[in-house]
Amino acid sequence: MIDHASASRRKAYVIDTNVLIHDPNSVLQFEEHRVIIPMTVLEELDKLKSVKAAVAGECRAAIRLIDRILGEAEPERIRQGVPIFREPTRTHLGTLSVLMDTHDMPTKEPLSNELNDNKIINQLVALQAADINTKVVLVTKDINMRLKARACGLAAEDYHNDQLVSDIKQLSSGCLEIEGSFWNRIKAVDTLHRHGEVLHFVPREYFTEPLFLNQFVVDDEGFTGIVREVTGENVVLADLKRDALMHRQAWGLQPRNLQQALALHLLMDPFVHLVSLTGAAGSGKTILALAAAIEMTVVGKRFNKIIATRSTPPLAEEHGFLPGTEEEKMDPWLGAISDNIEALHLDDHSPSGSIQYVKEKANIQFKALNYIRGRSFQKSLILIDECQNLTPYQMKAIITRAGEGSKVVCLGNLAQIDTPWLSATSSGLTYMCERFKGFRHGGHMRLEGVPRSVLAEYAEANL
Repeated sequence: MIDHASASRRKAYVIDTNVLIHDPNSVLQFEEHRVIIPMTVLEELDKLKSVKAAVAGECRAAIRLIDRILGEAEPERIRQGVPIFREPTRTHLGTLSVLMDTHDMPTKEPLSNELNDNKIINQLVALQAADINTKVVLVTKDINMRLKARACGLAAEDYHNDQLVSDIKQLSSGCLEIEGSFWNRIKAVDTLHRHGEVLHFVPREYFTEPLFLNQFVVDDEGFTGIVREVTGENVVLADLKRDALMHRQAWGLQPRNLQQALALHLLMDPFVHLVSLTGAAGSGKTILALAAAIEMTVVGKRFNKIIATRSTPPLAEEHGFLPGTEEEKMDPWLGAISDNIEALHLDDHSPSGSIQYVKEKANIQFKALNYIRGRSFQKSLILIDECQNLTPYQMKAIITRAGEGSKVVCLGNLAQIDTPWLSATSSGLTYMCERFKGFRHGGHMRLEGVPRSVLAEYAEANL
């Protein structure tokens, strides 16, 4: 976030409300610079902290951190800047101040004060005019607010601290595809049997691509392997039989392409505790995850229950005012889960009876994201749908709910983000996929194609 072209000028970063919601710890991410929070932002946080919405927890976390930094400082010191002490060394790096609302602007206000965004921009224009030696930078995830700020002569930036990739194309697919034959590029390899697996020790020099644990390696000739270890000398690949992968079933469901087969392998692997599946609508993410979850819970007895949750649109977050049980309140937003349970039992003699049996036998519970905080799920499979609409902070809040013997499955389509201020690169799903690269008990797969139907495939490609 450092502007090297104007490094000689002091910088003051002004944080918007949506940045504090996106990352409540954002005030700590600006190194030695001055951090400013407008009073309007504090008022917005105060309004949102008590609502029954997913953002309420983030608002409270941000307020607590601001209070910890400001402490018992005098009002004048708060306006000028309170030192930000870094834990655990307690070293001082940067300052935090609050920008008060003032009605006696020394300069003409460029925008109407009817909107909070405009009020903040007007204050910053006045602040910049009063101190030309300090570069005032507005940090907001609201694109339109950045445009208005720049039109008024201010510097404005997005918040990039938790964006681990600059382009979504950099996100791994979870599978390294090699043209032709994999073995034709290898001159020497050591092979041994260990723990029921055939392991190939391939010299690292034969791979120019970055590799991480539980990444798949496939070629056009039928070789399929999964990375077990990566050292400076070797890449250890476990040999997987492609034919066995393609014919593996979970609750009667068989994969329709190789990517689905590899995803099912990760889902059924008892040593993989976190699986993320991305792909276009209709690529099979939800039905694969649900079939594997039911198989492992009902047949394998590995889990006691299946917890299904997802982010909900702002208008749907006031679950407490809706009639019915929590499951009934969440049913409209977890319809994909219900639809796929039905799809798995379409050919049964009594589909409705089978569906009810599975829901009871697998103990499938629909949970609102708002009420998951603070809970701990033991021996549970936690299925999180529509993960692309979650922030990194929200992803952490959910994944850390997994207790002993639990598994988390994250599903999402990064091309369908509905949450304001989130993009494919700033989504919590992208952040989580990058952070868990190399985690021995984690795996990722991007599903290709749209096997839902011929119509869905054509629509995905042409609309």
